[in-house]
Amino acid sequence: MDFEKILFTEEDILNKVKELGKKISKDNKSEELVVIGILRGAFIFMSDIVRHIDMPVKIDFFSLSSYGQNSNSSGVVKIRKDIDTDITGKNVIVVEDIVDTGLTLNYIKDYLEKHNPKSVKLCSLLDKPKAHKTNIKIDYLGFEIENHFVVGYGLDYAENYRNLPYIAILKKEIYS
Repeated sequence: MDFEKILFTEEDILNKVKELGKKISKDNKSEELVVIGILRGAFIFMSDIVRHIDMPVKIDFFSLSSYGQNSNSSGVVKIRKDIDTDITGKNVIVVEDIVDTGLTLNYIKDYLEKHNPKSVKLCSLLDKPKAHKTNIKIDYLGFEIENHFVVGYGLDYAENYRNLPYIAILKKEIYS
């Protein structure tokens, strides 16, 4: 087995996703909402969470790169695919799989705010606060974790393990 241990089971994740979807629905009632997923890692989380948002939602995606084939972020964010939706005057929620340094989400938030949305809020399934290199506010957070390299439920190492229904700590000998 390639994992040290399973951190969150499929059931743990589903319960948290439902909770976050309800909170997003409550906070944005009667407002126009655009949910923007960060590809590729957040696609599973985003598809699950939007099904638990009880209101009309527009969906779009960013494709960014800061990791490449490495296990550590380069710190340089490159936009590979920009959003297509006009977010002017709309509430925007950016959905990310995991926050490590916080640099990517800060970059995205600054970038989106130049498009004059009503608001930009951040939603992440996982957060590694000890890895932060910037002050980042996550408005909708699933779980806080230690500074482990995790895979599953959309998270990958070298494009592997995204399909796992749970989140696990990858053994160091796999990625080092």
